[in-house]
Amino acid sequence: MNFDFSDDQQAIKRTANELLADRFGLERVRELAESGEYDHDTWKELCELGWPGIFIGEEHGGQGLGAVELIILMEELGYSLAPLPFLSNAAAGLVLQHAGSDEQRERWLPGIASGEARGTVGVVRNGEAPLVPDADSADLIVLVESGDSAIAVEAADAEVEPLETIDATRRFAGVRTDGGEPLGGEPRPAMDRLATAVAAELVGVTQRAMEMAVDYARERKQFGRPIGSYQAVSHACAQMLLETESARSTVYWAAWCADAEPESLALASSMAKAYASDAGWRVTASSLQVHGGIGFTWEHDLHFFLKRAKADGQLYGSARDHRERVAELSGLSHEAAAAAG
Repeated sequence: MNFDFSDDQQAIKRTANELLADRFGLERVRELAESGEYDHDTWKELCELGWPGIFIGEEHGGQGLGAVELIILMEELGYSLAPLPFLSNAAAGLVLQHAGSDEQRERWLPGIASGEARGTVGVVRNGEAPLVPDADSADLIVLVESGDSAIAVEAADAEVEPLETIDATRRFAGVRTDGGEPLGGEPRPAMDRLATAVAAELVGVTQRAMEMAVDYARERKQFGRPIGSYQAVSHACAQMLLETESARSTVYWAAWCADAEPESLALASSMAKAYASDAGWRVTASSLQVHGGIGFTWEHDLHFFLKRAKADGQLYGSARDHRERVAELSGLSHEAAAAAG
């Protein structure tokens, strides 16, 4: 069995890596984070390439590709820490494509696929969605309640309150509304795909944080030797590699399930999100430790990756939430599910 990407998928990954590396050097990421802005010119460029609609059907203006292609893009966006509204827009596209009625898909998906009418998704808890990416600039807000039902709300009809979070590279807001248009189907399969997409972004973040640690361990010298030659440092870097590659494997398994074996997607996606959420925090924190004192400073760029990892770990289900779901899907008792968290 061939587990490698197809030629077309390899081309998508290569193009994304090269373009994002050119547009988002770390100086540029810092500039945008400190200004609270997105790179609108690059967003337009991505829209011209058709990235927002890469997984959306051709009948609605998308490219008609699958979850694997979306996950390839998400990993590269995480690696570059791209300050763009890609994830939030993709979230709305996923939910509408899998849970919207024919009329709702016809109305909203073309704008989401082109990037001209962006959407976002929030999860409702106690009557409000407390952490919705890019809700302050979206045209459509999809609010999901417990994975079983969802409503579509035009942004003008919702109460949106911008939030300050630790992740300065992404905008968030709390959302409340008194009503909306119910979606025609169940959003849970779409939320599984969305959890996988966030997990893929976390893989990109951990890959970059690990590379930063390894580069520093090679260059920084103590007592006349690179610090990477000391066991404590080399073992930390090896553990980062283990966790990054393990997270990547679970993410691409979930993406494959989404396209080829959807009956396994619920378990696969929660495994991917749980593992990647934990790995994202552990790897970025370990990278900070390898960097030593300089890693704790505002002037070093590593903290942007650590904060993105922390925020992504909570977005669309924490590691604990997804571990409990894995336990329940595996037929464990309530007590065992709680212990898994």
